Amino acid sequence: MAIAIALVVIVVASVLFHFLSPWWATPLASNWKQMDDTLTITLVICGFFFVVINLFIGWVVWRYRHRDGHRAHYEPENRKLELWLIGLTAIGIMALLAPGLIVYADYVRPPREAMVLEVVGSQWQWAFRFPGRSGELGTSDARFVNASNPLGLNPDDPNGQDDVIVVGPEVHLPLNRPVKVLLRSKDVLHDFYVPPFRARMNMVPGMVTSFWFTPTQAGRFDILCAQLCGVGHYNMRGHVVVEDAAAFDTWLAKQQTFAMAMAKAAPPAAASPGTAASPTAATTASSGTDLAEQGRALAQSKGCVACHSVDGTPGVGPSWRGLYGSTQTFTNGSSASVDDAFLHTEIADPAARVVKGFGPVMPKVPITDAEVAALTAYIRSLGGAGGPQAGK
Repeated sequence: MAIAIALVVIVVASVLFHFLSPWWATPLASNWKQMDDTLTITLVICGFFFVVINLFIGWVVWRYRHRDGHRAHYEPENRKLELWLIGLTAIGIMALLAPGLIVYADYVRPPREAMVLEVVGSQWQWAFRFPGRSGELGTSDARFVNASNPLGLNPDDPNGQDDVIVVGPEVHLPLNRPVKVLLRSKDVLHDFYVPPFRARMNMVPGMVTSFWFTPTQAGRFDILCAQLCGVGHYNMRGHVVVEDAAAFDTWLAKQQTFAMAMAKAAPPAAASPGTAASPTAATTASSGTDLAEQGRALAQSKGCVACHSVDGTPGVGPSWRGLYGSTQTFTNGSSASVDDAFLHTEIADPAARVVKGFGPVMPKVPITDAEVAALTAYIRSLGGAGGPQAGK
């Protein structure tokens, strides 16, 4: 009897919790109301069977409870009941699958006028690419990935020279314009997910997946990775800024193209004999404040902050605050003082040696000596020895 009462209480409490719960979906900010409708259908069907099955079990427990003088009735088969259960189950499954299949077919079939956005995921950062004036994205391949070409674009493909590259956690999109999203991963399984858009898709290494949506509300929305992709997964975040077309065009015009990025990465031409190089650019680039700020931006764009905090809070890789000038001990028993050379080794080749107390989880990412110098300046700016110990 107590079990029957408990089942009824569970059903009533579950229904009340659904209607009184503060955990509602985020406001819809795209054209995918069908997603919400499909989820509602799923919830109603599952909720209906949850209530009916549990109340039925409660009734059975009460109706056929043990009583003195009564023996349990043994009935190993009941063809009529089995047919009813099979039929109802089949109808329920079709009712669950049909709306989802219809919506998904539309979800991966973008309109012709949709603009193209490529999203590239890697541990634990986002990068983005738009086609340039040619209207076509250039080809890409893993063999082209290096420090100056993190997205692996083909430098010999003319269609890719004017591609707009955004290496960082924030991307802008125009309001009320369809967007076809192409997704690829450089390392492990990721998932591009923006909850208010009701849009998400797995990013599978070695293949390109896609979907489309139309942003219908201006604002700033969180990008999340919805697949467990390693120790820094929780901090693989970004933002989509939806704005009017004029503001988007202005933002896009400020971004660098692939050709510009490659030109910056090219070594400077040698100065003519007897000609002194202008000190202005070097002085500006070497400014401690400017270099540290570049390092801060790099720490965000390359995903360093997923494992290393800057406020003393330990994480997967302990905080950078107070790291510079401290003494670190390695798993082999040796130790070293944290200086520029130490940080260059740890950043450029993190597997070469492992700081005692931390695992060898830091991936080796393509990075230039200039970027290492910027990150070093940023770490130096966070304070010297005396703060919390930090390692990789």
